[in-house]
Amino acid sequence: MITDTAPAGAPRISAVGQYDRVFYTAIAFALIAVVLAGFSSTYFVPAIFGREPRTISGAPVTPLVHAHGLLFTAWMTLFVVQAVLIARRQVRTHRTLGTAGALLAAAMVVVGAAIAVRTAARGGAPPGIDPRSFLAVPLFDLVLFTAFVTTALFLRRNKEAHKRLMLLASVSIVAAAFARLAGLAVNPFVFFGLAALFIVAGVVYDGASRGRVHPAYVWGGAVFAISVPLRLALSGTSAWLAVADWLIR
Repeated sequence: MITDTAPAGAPRISAVGQYDRVFYTAIAFALIAVVLAGFSSTYFVPAIFGREPRTISGAPVTPLVHAHGLLFTAWMTLFVVQAVLIARRQVRTHRTLGTAGALLAAAMVVVGAAIAVRTAARGGAPPGIDPRSFLAVPLFDLVLFTAFVTTALFLRRNKEAHKRLMLLASVSIVAAAFARLAGLAVNPFVFFGLAALFIVAGVVYDGASRGRVHPAYVWGGAVFAISVPLRLALSGTSAWLAVADWLIR
């Protein structure tokens, strides 16, 4: 643990801040690396080499899918940029871009929900899974993302809570990339578990640098963990199927 001499056992704030900048920048780059790797074969690589991108089911990429890919990639890119700005102590620019980030997040939720519903409507889902049931997975992702981003913006003057909540928001939407790396037919607990490793890393870092875990990780991590079995249990109920049918219509 990084400690100071007075009071005994207390973190040396300047040293902790320096390590924070390294840690959160590294996490941001790791997150965007997972996204690029997960969507490389179906989207990024074909786009770079002038071939038509395809969805994982083989369906053509519509303008709505392009918008979805652009917005979510922009979020991960912005997350990296914001982490680098803080590491370089360019706080004013970071705050300015934060306004754009709020608008970007709102657009992501709208487009993400639209693409999730349209995918379910055309029968897109992992093999053997009812598309209406699978719809619960991406929609819950968006619910968590919205909750974390909204709370982070509300607590934007509390930098300790803010940066952790923004990390949680980004983790809540990265499971789709892990699913493509691991294979969509794999148990959902696998790719959600892989996404949760970023939260675990934050918890471990908090313990090592401060001797305690920030409440944002405690509550946010618990919500993320509980949401996985909750959405899977809900997805097969008649009530959810009725909601999914209504959304698809």
